Amino acid sequence: MCGLAVNVDDGRVKDIRGDKDDVFSHGHLCPKGPALRDLHDDPDRLRGPVRRTVRGWEPLAWSDALDLAADRLDAVRRRHGPDSVAMYVGNPVAHSYAALLGIPILQAAIGSKNHFDTNSQDGNPKIFACMQMYGDGLSITIPDVDRTHYLLMLGANPAASNGSTLSMGDARARLRGVRERGGRIVLIDPRRTETADWSDEHHFIRPGGDAALVLALLHVLFKERLVDRGRAASGAEGMGELAACADGFPPERVAPATGLEVETIVRIAREFAGARTAVAYCRVGVCQSEHGLVASWLVEALNVVTGNFDRPGGMMFTRPAADIGPIARVALGNHYGRWRTRVRGLPEFIGSFPSGALLEEMTTPGEGQIRALLTLAGNPVLSIPGGARLPGALAKLDAMVSIDFYANETTRHADVILPPASPLETSHYDLLFHAVAVRNTVHYSEPVLPRSPGAKDDYAIATGLATRLAARRLGRGAVRRVVEGTLEKLVPSCDWVLDTLLRTGAYGDHYLASREGLSLEKVRASPHGIDLGPLEPMGRARVRTPRGLVNLCPKVLLADVPRVARWLDARRTGELVLVGRRHLRSNNSWMHNLRSLVKGPDRSALYIHPGDAERSGVKDGGMCRVTSRVGEARARVSVSDQVMPGVVSLPHGYGHAEAAETLRVAGAVAGPNINALTDESWVEPILGNSILTGIPVRVAPDG
Repeated sequence: MCGLAVNVDDGRVKDIRGDKDDVFSHGHLCPKGPALRDLHDDPDRLRGPVRRTVRGWEPLAWSDALDLAADRLDAVRRRHGPDSVAMYVGNPVAHSYAALLGIPILQAAIGSKNHFDTNSQDGNPKIFACMQMYGDGLSITIPDVDRTHYLLMLGANPAASNGSTLSMGDARARLRGVRERGGRIVLIDPRRTETADWSDEHHFIRPGGDAALVLALLHVLFKERLVDRGRAASGAEGMGELAACADGFPPERVAPATGLEVETIVRIAREFAGARTAVAYCRVGVCQSEHGLVASWLVEALNVVTGNFDRPGGMMFTRPAADIGPIARVALGNHYGRWRTRVRGLPEFIGSFPSGALLEEMTTPGEGQIRALLTLAGNPVLSIPGGARLPGALAKLDAMVSIDFYANETTRHADVILPPASPLETSHYDLLFHAVAVRNTVHYSEPVLPRSPGAKDDYAIATGLATRLAARRLGRGAVRRVVEGTLEKLVPSCDWVLDTLLRTGAYGDHYLASREGLSLEKVRASPHGIDLGPLEPMGRARVRTPRGLVNLCPKVLLADVPRVARWLDARRTGELVLVGRRHLRSNNSWMHNLRSLVKGPDRSALYIHPGDAERSGVKDGGMCRVTSRVGEARARVSVSDQVMPGVVSLPHGYGHAEAAETLRVAGAVAGPNINALTDESWVEPILGNSILTGIPVRVAPDG
């Protein structure tokens, strides 16, 4: 979402800067923007398809590579059934509209229920809460940061992420704007993150305590009659049930377990209710915790009962120019629990299974066992619980195909890798990030460089593979080739789909020459983007419950509240718990092969509080062993008061040693794979979401 000004000379990128005229980001740029040049020039990036042989990786022509990939996957499907072929999608696809538009076509061609993506390690609690409250998982709410006077953030670090499920363009400037208009920013997090320096106050919280804290805030609001019953009651139902639920969580009960003071909880509740406008926002740190789903629901409810829902300065909906929602509803569904995983019975949600089930579904014999895997921009070895044990399972698959720039820790096990063209060689439109932005804008980027001979974008790869898979299901030999050619002609271009979304969207011309409105042609003519204005109240348009009212107390979520109470009353043993972290120069596991981003100090160390370091016998700068129920990792120690007592922190996405031959820069970067410590059997009970925050661990000196 950050506009880039790319300086090209004689076919080479000289530098990349922020576009000062961009209508959304106004020249802001993070280190990952200029790193696109390094990605384009990276000698380790694959420029064409390759297949794995006993002699190493060998190049293939595109037609041969796509045929080989389709043949391998189709052979498994014919032998063992469609569900024997699984698909895993990584989060880099969020940055490729070509991939987003190609995935539904490819998924339909595979025809398997075994679809996995990274949402079960990140955003599903937020999406599910929105589905239960607003009747649609795609009715995702966004804090109106540009106009709020009180911003309460839990488990969010926009200084490192630039906003997560919250496109801000320039997080520092936008958060500074809250304070400049006389507002206040309060951050709740078990680590004093970079965002704490931009906030008015920061409070430590014990991992897993967010749901209990929000219940305590609601308790104060209802007890002191600070809820906005007039505004909230007119558009919501379940106020009485929510009040009864919060009644059992007074601050006096919640404070000892969470680590916050009673007075602090009461003050924040009063300030939030009394602010001119206020909004509460929770993200990854909350979603990945053991009560992340309940906490995500309660944060939404907090905004509703204080009258801060669907109004400027509160929690609002975007109106994206190109709305992918209709495609997503048709392709993925808006459902929960239509089918379940074979081994543990974990539920499907919006067309996908929890990724924590992938390993057991591959290794447990029986009907429906996964025997082939297609990965698209995903690196589950470094991304999912049990990932450290995943390479052994990948090596035993009957077939594996990967769409990826690199032979990384996961894709090195593939039979064939299909690499997309460089981002600088392809057009770009932020389908997802416009849909979660703090302001309605539209922006299309033309390719910066001419495409390398034969290079294909994500959409061409996905549809090329999809048509071959579909043709193999419909016929053999000459019949197959005819079907394949026919299907290829029927598949519309990626930009045709985007143009259709723009023209039929909220600001579109609807194909009427007499109507002023957007089309791809008009958007292309504005290289700095088009400003469509601030977020606006959407009324009933985005609340799609049967009665058109916000459901403040969904039964499925209310039933999980007793588990929060048991967490509060549990006896604390003094055991350390592990949380993750991210850095501005990192994007999960997938940009560590770019020297410009990984240079500088080691960012992979274990953060540990001074008191815990002394008790554990570890010293600053030394090496330690971190042990969980399922595994062990070695890490360098960084003694720091940035983490609260009882909490240690490791970053996500490291552990590249196994791919050092093909990722030469990343392979030399220090750091363990945190997923050697996370437990795939420990999941949130409603969605089966992976619990990646608050992992019990022991820390000891190494050696």
